[in-house]
Amino acid sequence: MHLPSELRAFIRASLVDRVQGRREKSPTQVRRRRIVVTITLLLGAAGLGAALDVAPGEPLFYVASLGVAAIWTIGAFASGPLSRGRSWTREGEPGGRAVVQGLILGGSLLAVFLLGAMVVGQVDFLRGPVDDLLEHAHFGNIAIVAAVTAISGIGEELFFRGAVFAAMPRRWEIIGSALIYTLSTVLSGVPLLSFAALCLGLLTGAQRRVTGGVLGPIVSHLTWSLGMLFLLPSALSIGDLLW
Repeated sequence: MHLPSELRAFIRASLVDRVQGRREKSPTQVRRRRIVVTITLLLGAAGLGAALDVAPGEPLFYVASLGVAAIWTIGAFASGPLSRGRSWTREGEPGGRAVVQGLILGGSLLAVFLLGAMVVGQVDFLRGPVDDLLEHAHFGNIAIVAAVTAISGIGEELFFRGAVFAAMPRRWEIIGSALIYTLSTVLSGVPLLSFAALCLGLLTGAQRRVTGGVLGPIVSHLTWSLGMLFLLPSALSIGDLLW
């Protein structure tokens, strides 16, 4: 097996070559999506900011976070139909479901962020907000936090890579949906969270474009977000020891 060629083939199959052509949407469908997306964004961004203002360990944090996930999910389905999508198989057939691709892509992004955290974690004005965010996991039940993280990730992908992506003009599908996703996190007050949203949004947006659906992006998002939940504290501690 020739690794560079295998890697190039994987990148093309998972992030570049569309499995199916873009379905044309009527002006009425586009208008409906954009109206629903706008309303949902305003509600969801406000809800996210409120959730992160809750003191660590408070049960209200879980309720608020699930409320935000519900807003994203309801908005996604209210905007119009969503598809799971299809991916290329190793045999070159368009019958896959992008689960393995999502695991690999999400895991790769996770590895990059964990390595970066070892360095960036030494910058005080960036580290402080991250520590505040992690306190919700430290003071809460980790199983509940993981479940809320997973549900939130699914809701975000249904909305941002489902509804928002479909509402964008063709040339702005990936970049536009990623930027809007990033802006929705600004109220959190955590610069690295917004940066992570941009990177994750670009990756999953490319998957959405290739597969035509949300399943691959959901798998990538869950792999990255759950990995960060469990491994980021250790990466920061290793960084403290190294630097």
